[in-house]
Amino acid sequence: MISNINPDPFTTRPEIEGTFGVVASTHWIATAVGMGILEKGGNAFDAGVATAFTLQVVEPHLNGPGGDVPVIVHDVKRGRTEVICGQGPAPARATIAHYKTEGLDMVPGTGLLAACVPGTFESWMMLLRDYGTMRVRDVLEPAISYARDGYPLVERACATIQTVEQLFRKHWPTSAAVYLPNGEVPKPGTLFTNKTLAAIYARILSEAESGSGGRDAEIERARKAWSQGFVAEAIDKFCRTHEVMDVSGSPHRGVLSADDMARWQPTVEAPLTYDYGRYTVCKAGVWSQGPVTLQQLALLKGFALDGLDPTGPEFIHLQIECAKLAFADREKFYGDPKFNEIPIETLLSDTYNDERRKLVTDKASLDFIPGSVEGFDGVVKLRRAEGQREAVGALGASEPTVGRFGEVRGDTMHCDIIDRDGNMVSSTPSGGWLQSSPIIPELGFASAAALRCSGWRKAIPPRSRRASGRAPPSPRPWRCATASLTSPGARRAAISRTSGLRNSSCATSIATSISRKPSTHRPGIPSISRSRSGRAPRVPACSWSRTACRRRRSRTCASAGISSRSAPTGRKAALPRPHAWVLAVAPPPIRAACRATLQDVDGEDVTWSIIARRCRRE
Repeated sequence: MISNINPDPFTTRPEIEGTFGVVASTHWIATAVGMGILEKGGNAFDAGVATAFTLQVVEPHLNGPGGDVPVIVHDVKRGRTEVICGQGPAPARATIAHYKTEGLDMVPGTGLLAACVPGTFESWMMLLRDYGTMRVRDVLEPAISYARDGYPLVERACATIQTVEQLFRKHWPTSAAVYLPNGEVPKPGTLFTNKTLAAIYARILSEAESGSGGRDAEIERARKAWSQGFVAEAIDKFCRTHEVMDVSGSPHRGVLSADDMARWQPTVEAPLTYDYGRYTVCKAGVWSQGPVTLQQLALLKGFALDGLDPTGPEFIHLQIECAKLAFADREKFYGDPKFNEIPIETLLSDTYNDERRKLVTDKASLDFIPGSVEGFDGVVKLRRAEGQREAVGALGASEPTVGRFGEVRGDTMHCDIIDRDGNMVSSTPSGGWLQSSPIIPELGFASAAALRCSGWRKAIPPRSRRASGRAPPSPRPWRCATASLTSPGARRAAISRTSGLRNSSCATSIATSISRKPSTHRPGIPSISRSRSGRAPRVPACSWSRTACRRRRSRTCASAGISSRSAPTGRKAALPRPHAWVLAVAPPPIRAACRATLQDVDGEDVTWSIIARRCRRE
């Protein structure tokens, strides 16, 4: 019966095309907000900011205002691609001596001691000021509205709340007050509000608009209210005056201060790049795990991948084994380049990877095998859990992308946006989850637990990633989920992110491309847009055509949203394959397509890919 409708095989990567722009995020409400910004005349960067603020509200189990974010932008006017580092540093008082006096040999995974400077708000304001066109009100109002008036809570958020319910009841009453309304775990679909968060953003907006000057002056006043005003003061007070239970099994006060927030600003930097075939792949720096993707490509380049089935065992085996080697190097070498020398040039060199590639055999490796670089030979000791850890089992774990013995499964969030001019933004906000630390009652959100990625070691060469005498090992905690960009020539670009699975050989990727020529897949290129999901995905929700989605029984796009719109003169075209939504090309001649593999019912990884290509007028 289905073959009579469309002979093409079932795909978990539905495709939409349009001439106006594409917005893809992990929640349909945020996607609709982003598309609304484009329809009002905003560019991709305006839409990215509005989408991100909305995601903080509707997906509190995956990100929050107290979190951090890496952002990759491609600005057509500037003609270049840049990375915004929105990973806040460790507090000044986060020292080895302090953690040892607290009886700790590692930074707890939850609570106030794991908090670093929140990086999201400053980063979004920088993106809006330097790349966007709209005002603060335009990008904040949707988030304020949903936080104040309510939104349907997704099943995964309810499941996360249930996981940490007892922690909230016994130790984090401020979180219970927000996430256990009427003393109960909310049910999926419940109209949920966070009026305190709505009031905070409304106050920031009021202070932004309180003075004279134009758009830039408003943005600066909003930034000041956050990092030097009442928000920073509330965070400082909470950390100083509250002892909070964490996964160590003991309560601790925090070390994050208002001074830490006032001193920090996000930075803009050039991406790391690697040439693979006709592609130039760009990633965030070694303060993130982004270069792992580049290392995997450097290893894969030496294998004859042409003609291999991208879903076949040989192709997948090679990718997984190369991923294991790259992730092992990440553990040994990566860190903050401001405080550690990282041999990234060597790690990406042909000579180094030719030797590493010899470790890939026809059998799956079960060993942890980092490489060896002269002068960087510190030993990495893995912590191996034997049985269930009581602190984690009893008190919950802050990292939503890591499942410890089955307690917590999930992922972080992501959004990709392309506008009609070819501007692109790809971001992976994370941290500040509801399960990371208690809600600050005056603010309605939790601080991030990014320092959970930090630790300290003794007797390690000072040039290595784990610089001795410093805790955490670098002022910027190592960033798990990052964006990337791929560019074959000057006309094409693709944006993606690596997985937040810190101890996994898997990677979740997002790709975005733009070109004057139709895109064709080359068998020799291990394309992230070719991956498949082995599990049954959810029911679709395509924000502009939900009825059509369900009528065709496509089983994707459930908790996520994809939206693409053509110019007003565009018309819907016939569906060329199952689960695809197409809009005819209309001036301006930009065709955008979005494919996605969404989080399945068991909380497995999410893979998104967006393709936007400039094409000849048809």
